[in-house]
Amino acid sequence: MGNADLRELAALEEASFEDVAGSVVAVDAHNWLYRYLTTTVKWTSEEVYTTADGTEVANLVGVVQGLPKFFEHDLTPVFVFDGGVTELKEAELEARRAQRERYESRLEDARERGDEVAVARLESRTQRLTDTIVETTRELLGLLDVPVVNAPAEGEAQAAHMARQGRVDYAGTEDYDALLFGAPLTLRQLTSAGKPELMSLEATLAAHDLTWEQLVDAAILCGTDFNEGVPGVGPKTAVSLLHEHGDLLAVCEAEGYQVEHADRIRQLFLDPAVDSDVSVDTDIDPDLDAARAFVTGEWEVAESEVERGFERVESALVQTGLDEWT
Repeated sequence: MGNADLRELAALEEASFEDVAGSVVAVDAHNWLYRYLTTTVKWTSEEVYTTADGTEVANLVGVVQGLPKFFEHDLTPVFVFDGGVTELKEAELEARRAQRERYESRLEDARERGDEVAVARLESRTQRLTDTIVETTRELLGLLDVPVVNAPAEGEAQAAHMARQGRVDYAGTEDYDALLFGAPLTLRQLTSAGKPELMSLEATLAAHDLTWEQLVDAAILCGTDFNEGVPGVGPKTAVSLLHEHGDLLAVCEAEGYQVEHADRIRQLFLDPAVDSDVSVDTDIDPDLDAARAFVTGEWEVAESEVERGFERVESALVQTGLDEWT
């Protein structure tokens, strides 16, 4: 379901950091990392995060700049990384690759014109999470003793499952699909300035008189990462049809709609591949000296771009008492 469509249905409210302090958040790592990666590339000179052999690791700048927001507000992040990609999502990924190729073509034109503003914007839009970016992010998180979980499939589904189990207090993602994966409570805007936004599954269902299964059916009718959706059906129409007919199958029979792989898509949201035996140690014991050396020494990131972030991490951990190393 498109973000605009699902946001129209989602029950959202501004949350205060005081209300969520002391909580553990299962963060959709790829979603969080991509936002900091693109922001870094857009606003930072590439010389800052490019090694002598041409390897770009803007992610390391993003991680160091992004983590302090958690610690300064007494939140413990658990980063959940994607596993395998489901076959049904290949079409969505192919569309994203095609879009990136179009941006890359426009990027070359902008470079030839010397349009620095367009270059910065398009460079951020052509970013992807390479193996090096994912691996160096994981290693840096390890040095900082930030918990990491490996999902068998969708990281967002695993984060939602951990929240449903009560192993964490919130899922953390900017995507509204956390609702479809059944996350009871989701914190959004963790990559933005200002207060977080709280998204509640229970309140969403109550607001529209839907069950979780019907919310998923509404999303399938509108379109998800796994299907195109029914032309002309938006969120309000989908909800109305489900009130009238009950479920996706009945809607399709009554209206003559065709939704390919509908049962499989429903299962991907309602019963996704997840690990139910995840154990998370939330005692933070970072090795800041090793983390600094990793970022600025091994990966040649300009010290001036990350030192303030490391200082904020150290200060926050001391202030909130999360650390065990002072």
